[in-house]
Amino acid sequence: MHQLNKKLPDFTQAISQLIAQPSISSSQASWDQSNQSIINLLATWFEALGFAITIQAVPNVKGKFNMLAKLGSGDGGLLLAGHSDTVPFDENRWLSDPLKINHMDDKLFGLGTCDMKGFFAFILHVCQKVDLKKINKPLYILATADEETTMAGARLFANSGLIKPDVAIIGEPTNLVPVIMHKGHMSHKISITGQSGHSSKPASGINAIEIMHQVISELFKLRETLNCNYQNEAFDVQTPTLNLGAIKGGDNANRICGHCELDIDMRSLPGMKDEELIAWLSKALQPIAEKYPGRLTIAELDPSSPSFKQTEESELVLTAERISGHTCCAVNYATEAPFIQQLGCQTIVMGPGSIDQAHQPNEFLAVSEIIKTQQLLEKVIQHYCF
Repeated sequence: MHQLNKKLPDFTQAISQLIAQPSISSSQASWDQSNQSIINLLATWFEALGFAITIQAVPNVKGKFNMLAKLGSGDGGLLLAGHSDTVPFDENRWLSDPLKINHMDDKLFGLGTCDMKGFFAFILHVCQKVDLKKINKPLYILATADEETTMAGARLFANSGLIKPDVAIIGEPTNLVPVIMHKGHMSHKISITGQSGHSSKPASGINAIEIMHQVISELFKLRETLNCNYQNEAFDVQTPTLNLGAIKGGDNANRICGHCELDIDMRSLPGMKDEELIAWLSKALQPIAEKYPGRLTIAELDPSSPSFKQTEESELVLTAERISGHTCCAVNYATEAPFIQQLGCQTIVMGPGSIDQAHQPNEFLAVSEIIKTQQLLEKVIQHYCF
């Protein structure tokens, strides 16, 4: 064992310290936080194990960083990746302090226990168990910023050219099932500018809500068209989705509504391109835009995340299925996988905990997952780095 390992925390101590570092990502500036403290903590730990540390400042955002830890030299190797941020939380809906580990009913409760700070505690624990001096291919640990919002950290890293591993595993909560496909995600704001006026004279104004009613009708038609023409049986929701997420407009019952906004998201299947979806959306709403010149606009809310697919016959998938004992699957949510895949490596998503706990009050990691995850990671590191 490395001499400095004695100074490092065990698994429970590590996950407790990680959870205690607040690192919320939010599109609302008042909630958004830096992830610098958790990045510095991870850097200190892995540097003590002999890893070379690179910290990237994410451009155009304040206080956001990626951390890459590298051990070993040469080509290829294994990348274990995850994000260092969490979603916001409502403390009133938690039964315990979200930033403190609460061990109860064979569960570890805390914000980020499964999504996904806990993954780094597992990696640290396993790296203290294996003889890192004997690796003959590089082992990389990547912690990214802002996965829960813009995925800015993964986007930056994908274009950095710092590494080219053979394989990458992203430790999002999948109950240790290898995920080889997921949908893409994009979100847009549709805005209608009307003409306000007194409700007693409807002809004197242009009601933005009434125009938005027409927009929604066309969106329903688009959704039906997508459902009829695109299916993938690997998913439990086998079609693309189009969700009407938030709407607001008007200010009083006796005024003609002068402005209305609708936020939507669309989730594409692998093989569908972002530009195709945007083109279909624009085409569906074009007749309304022509009917009301200059009154309808479509704007991107957050940068889109592409869909992801890793071939089922890849060596990584076959190895992950053998080591985990689970058959690969597809999921509906989006991850950093398509960006990590741009490094030129075989890529899967596989980690401890359930996605059902993610983004929920009283998020937890089942204690029963601990030994299974440690054994799986140890086998993966042995397979790809020794």
